[in-house]
Amino acid sequence: MHSFPMFIRTTNRRVVIAGGGEQAAQKARLMLKTDARLVLLAPTLDAELADLVATGRATQDAGPITPDHFADAALVFIATGCPGMNAALHALAKAAGAQVNVVDQPSLCDMTTPSLVDRDPVVVAIGTEGTAPVLARQIKTEVEQMLDPRLGTFAALAGRLRRTVAANIPKPDRRAFWRWAFADAPWQLHKTGQERAAADLLKQTIATRDLPVRQGQIAFVGAGPGARDLLTLRAVQRLQEADVIFYDQLVDPAVLELARRDAERVFVGNVAGAHTWPQKHICNLIVAEATKGRRVVRLETGDPGISSRAIQEIEAASAANIPIEIVPGVTAASAAATLEQPQRGMSDSQRQPASDVARLRKSCG
Repeated sequence: MHSFPMFIRTTNRRVVIAGGGEQAAQKARLMLKTDARLVLLAPTLDAELADLVATGRATQDAGPITPDHFADAALVFIATGCPGMNAALHALAKAAGAQVNVVDQPSLCDMTTPSLVDRDPVVVAIGTEGTAPVLARQIKTEVEQMLDPRLGTFAALAGRLRRTVAANIPKPDRRAFWRWAFADAPWQLHKTGQERAAADLLKQTIATRDLPVRQGQIAFVGAGPGARDLLTLRAVQRLQEADVIFYDQLVDPAVLELARRDAERVFVGNVAGAHTWPQKHICNLIVAEATKGRRVVRLETGDPGISSRAIQEIEAASAANIPIEIVPGVTAASAAATLEQPQRGMSDSQRQPASDVARLRKSCG
């Protein structure tokens, strides 16, 4: 990444927009989604911006612009419509230490504005670092369809209850509570319009502490030949739900990035010259974690349904009455075949590196 995505707090802070025409209005429309104090730097304003000033949503400064206008601003947008004026104002803003976005001049931008999917307080930001704005809008459309329109109001309700949950529900049980809230009855009630019933159910559960039973489970997830882009959607979901993940040396590190940041990661692979993990010990360790009520993912290279090691681990979990789920993956043998077949007739630059094919063959066992 050449740009790091993050959210900037705007409460009680100024967002400065230099310009009074349509380009400035476009930035103002975006910032109106926030609670920032908008400051417009321009001698004259178009009708839309003038209305913002008249209604008290923004203030105007029509005088000469100096670095002081940009000092301590959360964000600065320069949108005068004149490239020369934009460059001059950019220099003043940088002299004040501001983070600046100059319209249509990427080389002068410290930041870019993403496409937004707004389910306030849930916000999804989509950026392409300025390389493909049309693609960002297409992705935005797909995400808009994925997220229920009522998601934001339910998230806001959850936010209002967070302190009460922290005061009344023991810390080890909180994740299970929120998982239940967002995946089970409360959310189902809310998204069908029964908002009061959903709130009452949440509050009653907090008060009585009659929480859903925390039952551990193990998902045996096929990581395919180890590559992130060969995971199934269900495999990604299980990784994001996991409390602890067991994996070996053939799993691409990029796969583990799909998991929650606070999920525990346990390496159980065998490395030449190092102490190896006995299979019985791995089985016992996985079962022990699930017995604690944790959600366990065992990442198996290839397909766990045909792995001899996975079969032993599945048998151990079943013997301990631990609920299991098998999430199939692309078999390493199939992946190796797809890499080898296209080699004929390809140029040297197109051929898959022999090391990749060898790695897949190794994962086939």
